[in-house]
Formats: sequence, structure tokens, C-alpha cells
Amino acid sequence: MNLEQKISATIQQAFKELFDHQVGSDQISLQPTNKEFEGTYTFVVFPYLRVTKLNPEISGTKIGEYLTTHSDVVKSFNVVKGFLNISIQETSWIDIFTQLYKNPDLGKLPKNGQKVMVEYSSPNTNKPLHLGHLRNNFLGYSVAEILKANGYEVIKANLVNDRGIHICKSMVAYKHFANGETPESSGLKGDHLAGKYYVIFDREYKKQIAHLIENGDTEEEAKKKAALMVEAQEMLRLWEAGDSEVVGLWKTMNNWVYDGFDTTYKKMGVDFDKFYYESDTYLLGKNIVEEGLKKGVFFKKENESVWVDLSEEGLDEKLVLRADGTSVYITQDMGTCELKYSDFKFDKSVYVVGNEQDYHFDVLFKIMRKLGRPYGDGLYHLSYGMVDLPSGKMKSREGTVVDADDLMNEMVATAASHTKELGKIDGFTAEEASELYETLGMGALKYFLLKVDPKKRMLFNPQESIEFQGNTGPFIQYSHARISSILRKADQIGVDYSLKGFEGLAKLEDAERDLIVVLNDFEKKIRQAGEEFSPSQIAQYLFDLAKEYNRFYAELSIFNESDQKVQSFRISLSSLTAKTIKAGMRLLGINVPDRM
Repeated sequence: MNLEQKISATIQQAFKELFDHQVGSDQISLQPTNKEFEGTYTFVVFPYLRVTKLNPEISGTKIGEYLTTHSDVVKSFNVVKGFLNISIQETSWIDIFTQLYKNPDLGKLPKNGQKVMVEYSSPNTNKPLHLGHLRNNFLGYSVAEILKANGYEVIKANLVNDRGIHICKSMVAYKHFANGETPESSGLKGDHLAGKYYVIFDREYKKQIAHLIENGDTEEEAKKKAALMVEAQEMLRLWEAGDSEVVGLWKTMNNWVYDGFDTTYKKMGVDFDKFYYESDTYLLGKNIVEEGLKKGVFFKKENESVWVDLSEEGLDEKLVLRADGTSVYITQDMGTCELKYSDFKFDKSVYVVGNEQDYHFDVLFKIMRKLGRPYGDGLYHLSYGMVDLPSGKMKSREGTVVDADDLMNEMVATAASHTKELGKIDGFTAEEASELYETLGMGALKYFLLKVDPKKRMLFNPQESIEFQGNTGPFIQYSHARISSILRKADQIGVDYSLKGFEGLAKLEDAERDLIVVLNDFEKKIRQAGEEFSPSQIAQYLFDLAKEYNRFYAELSIFNESDQKVQSFRISLSSLTAKTIKAGMRLLGINVPDRM
């Protein structure tokens, strides 16, 4: 049992012996004591007054007295109204620290025997990745790593949207305007080249619409009659019919894009275990529609279209197959959902998709549950908000979206400029300095996008993200580098900061104890982040830990400490903090430097 579980168990005993009442362990909640009061944990007695039949102060006092008498970890208590503040024995904190220090699997919970798929990225092959994709990829990767740390077997999946009218628009524009241009001849990444022709299509299509309107067509008529759109729709028909010329161009352009994506993913530091392609899955789902009709989950209307009625689930009727027998998005997604389960037999499946798709996934999950799928209750939409930039900041070459490659490069360049200004690269080789800039720039970007609750829309401020003070990635990275410097010095002067080095230590300073309290919370925060699919929980924890360490470092001397046991302990405490920061930042996909 951990410390909180021990205290909770003794509180349960107190209720049984003092008040002849059985309280379940899930009914007892301990919270951190308010900084204004003495104590580590606080037990709120107000909800139990009907059991104790005493006023809050007396109830708290009786339970506190029981704890000090019957628990070997509780040192003392104080009661403020109905709040029982509990202080822990010094030796208990040293024991806890020792267990954490010895743990070879810091930040890893035991295997739980469950399998989870995390689907993220889901790019279109007609354009490069942008700022929104950065939040998506960082969230998906981090959630996958957090779930691994929680003991799940994790499959990282990427469903690539590689077909459809939007892909054909790039292909049509390439066919008319490219003159055989390739990534090699243009010097552009393949995804940027495809994106260039998607933009060209839009520009030329608008010109055609304007010309048709000038000649008397309505805007709606012009949009349908414009030659480029007619050709794109015909190209989609030919693709679906397997036309060799169209399929050949499609494969060529998509392969260029995949090469570009691979470069971007590598820079992002994300990876995938399984790729699904819409070109392979877009016809899936029709069998499920037939099954749903037989089961009475779906119904046909007079025009032969197939629908599901979700009014009992608080929604409305939803089309699942058109009257002409063609699929809609929900048809395809039902089939893909079934395919993924067939491939991996997962217990949970997490879709990392923006909040504009909230309704779509609500419908999909309700349908799969109505169909009685064994994985239905394990489907979860990790819905996240959009990312905004301060106006005028780092616009992409199109002037409409912020290109992911541009933004990442800009962040590394900003990190280089900022680090040079602060003089934090003394003694670095050019290669070491370049690696540091990459670590800081990408760490700043990832941390800033992950520290906000995923559900919230957010404003990304590149300049603020790179600061070495405040709730930023570089602040935490700098804290790790500072500790690494301390450990190098300890090794140089031969300080023993193994467990033997401080054996018999019996007293702690407040700053030492407070740092252990935060270190002891790491496992709990990993659990919370896994339950809520929220990397922001880990980010906030790491910021709190770095702040607490810096307070410890400011208040207590390390190398000027004359007591060898105390010095050894403070260095070992620093070592555990560095390990925890490194393990926590790894869950966010962020590297930490050893030198700055």
C-alpha cells in the first residue's frame, strides 16, 4: 500500500471502532493540505457528520487522535473547522523516498492486460500538415505513451485520407499546370508540392466561376459547370473504376506526399504501429448496414435509403446508406471500426480528432453500441479545440494556414536566438549547440500545445513558449540541466549519493519533505492522466515539480553542507528529481538536455 492508502485504511478503522460504521475505501478522499496550514494531507469530515453525530471540530479531533495512536505513518494533526490536516512522520518520508529511488521502473505502472488503440494524425494527402495537425499528433503520441505507462498494450494508428474529390483537385491541377514538376526538380517536399497544386486548383477554379458568372450563370450554376470541377469529379469516377492512368498519377503524387509526411513525423518525434488508408476502407461498412437492417437497428425509407433512429439516445435520425446504395462517411467509419477490432481485438479505441467532429463520433459510437459490438463501450473521442496564433505570426506561404514544417523550423531558430542571447551555450561545439536548439525549440512547442486541457481552444504564442521562466518547456528542461550539472560535480568530487550515503538520516528540512511529497505524486498523476486522456495533467505536474525543486535549491545548500549524510541525501534527492522530470517529459514526447 502507498502512503495515502495506508492513511485511508486507518481512517476506515477509525469509523468502524469510533462510530460503528463501515466506510468503503472509495468513499474516503484525501487532498493536499492548503499551504496556509500545517500538514500534508487533508481529510474533510463534513460529509460524515450524520455518521459521527458530533460537530466538525470534535469529529476531526477524534479521527485525528485515532490516527496518531494507530498509524505508524501519522506524526500529528490539526483541525480547522471540518478539515482534518494530517502530518506524516519524517521516517515515513525517508522510506517513501528510498522506495522511489530504488524503483527501476519509475513512471511505469504494472501491466493491466488490456489493449488500446490510439488513432491520431489522419492527414489528407492533398496538402502538408499544419498547426492543427501539430496539436493532434502531439496529443495522440503523448496519450499513447501515457497509456503505455498505465500498463496498457498500445497500438498507435493513422488513418490516412488518401482518396476523394480533394485529392483529385490536386491531381487535376498538377496535370494542367505542373509541366512535369517533381519534388526533386522543384526542391519542395512532396507534401508541399501536392499542396501547391491544391492551392492552384482553388485559384483557377475561382477564375472559372467568375468567368461563368460574367456570362450569365448564377454562382451555384457556375460552381457546378466550371471545367476544373467537372474534370475533378470525372477523375474521381475514373479512380473508383480503376482507370490505370488516373491510378498511376494518384500513386505517384501520394508517394511524394508520404515521403514528405515521413520527414515531418520524424521532426515531430511521433510514430505509428499501423497505417490504414481510406482507399482500402471506403467501401467497408455495407455488410454492417445489412446486419443492422436484419437486427432492426436500421430501417429503410420509401426511397430505399437506410437510416438509424437515435432519438432515444438524445439525437435524431441519421443516414447510413444513400438511396442509390452508395456509402456516406458514417458507413465507412463503421466498417473501419470493425476492421480495426478484427485486426487487434482492442479493449479501448481512442480517436484523437478535433471538436468539429463531436456529433459524428457521438453518432458512430451510439450505432456501434446499438449493434451490440463488444468494443462499443470502449470507444472514446478525444475531442480537442483549435489552435490560434497571434495575428501576423508566422503565416505559411499560402497566407491562410500555418505550415507545420515552417512552424517547427521557426521554433528551433527562435530557440537558437534566445539561447545565444542568454549565453547558455558556452563550451558547446557547433553540433552540440544545434542539438540543443532542436531540443529546446521542439520542447517549447510540444509543451505549450500539451499543457492546455485538450478540450479547450488555445492561443499559441511562440515567443512566450520559448521563455526560460514560467510554465514552459524550456523552464523544465533548464531545471533538468541544472540538476545534471550538480550530479556531474558530485561525481567529480566523489560524493556517495547511493542509499548507503545517507543511511540513518532521521530529520528532514521542510523543503526536502515538500519535494518528496511532489515526487511521490508522480504515479498518481500518471493514473489521472491515463484515466482522463489528458497530457496536460503531466505537464502541470512537471511544472510543479520543477518549481518545487528550484525552491529546494534556493533554500538549502548542497555542496557547502558540512554534514555528509545530508549532502548525500540532497544530491540523491536531486538525482531522483532529474529522473522523474526525464520520465515525465518522455510521456509528453519531449527530450531534456543534460547541459545548457
